[in-house]
Amino acid sequence: MSSDSDRRTISVALEDPGQCASLCGPNDSNLRVIEDSLGGRVYARGNEIRFEGGEEATFRFNTMIDGLLQAVREGDSPTPEFTASLAKISEEKPDSIQDYLIHIPRGFGKVHPRSRNQADYIKGIRENDICFCVGPAGTGKTYLAIAEALSQILAPPTSQKKMRKLILTRPVVEAGESLGFLPGDLIQKINPYLRPLYDAMEALIPFDLIRKMEEDHIIEIAPLAYMRGRSLNHSIIILDEAQNTTKEQMKMFLTRIGEGSRALITGDATQVDLPKRVESGLLHAISILKDIQGIHIARLHTIDVVRHPLIKKIIDAYEAET
Repeated sequence: MSSDSDRRTISVALEDPGQCASLCGPNDSNLRVIEDSLGGRVYARGNEIRFEGGEEATFRFNTMIDGLLQAVREGDSPTPEFTASLAKISEEKPDSIQDYLIHIPRGFGKVHPRSRNQADYIKGIRENDICFCVGPAGTGKTYLAIAEALSQILAPPTSQKKMRKLILTRPVVEAGESLGFLPGDLIQKINPYLRPLYDAMEALIPFDLIRKMEEDHIIEIAPLAYMRGRSLNHSIIILDEAQNTTKEQMKMFLTRIGEGSRALITGDATQVDLPKRVESGLLHAISILKDIQGIHIARLHTIDVVRHPLIKKIIDAYEAET
């Protein structure tokens, strides 16, 4: 807590009244988020936004206003959720949330991280050929992987990050029935396992665009076992639910990555469905690959849960029981 003598007052004047209104949000909702996050007082008068708070809070206020203003200048209307994300990211590092925004051409909007760990995850995806992400349900590990993958697949042909194909895979953990005995062709059999990946895509881009990408073979789905013997070039490959891979499966998958490709591997270490005494390929890979340059390991925690406020409480309750 800062004393009264430590408190400062700073103001930011905007030339455009429309920018000021967008920055503040409906009924000044964005300003209320700033107040709650920084513990100071924020108010707007005309085109001026004023903040009263401690020295550190003042610094973070400037960072948050810069992020909001940049978003407004790019034609966005910042939401309280976006403002809360700015607050979380400004807690540890003074960089801009704009550095971590995911722009998906023809998508429904920009995707932004909701926490510092999510921001570091996005950075890890962009700067490394292989990125692991481990975290509990609801932390956005699959959603952010799909969002960044779509941004690279749908990027203009002249973009340096352009990828040719998006490959989605999951290990098939049998539950009493063999995949071979299920009705339908391979796609129909594997589709239920990949439904969460499609849910993420449908939240990000129009359904018709997904179907067009499938028809053009830009999106490919495949059981993990069907990866053997392939060399995947200029593709971005997402392996979801990787905690249910064996060591042998994980090694096979990682050695499929070809020229110009990236692999994103996500999983929840607390939800391993493998038989007892079978070691998770995800946990094994993280333990032996953590020091290799070009491989990033992101870790998300219950504080990063964004799916629903109750999810964090549910996870905490189960962890407290064990």
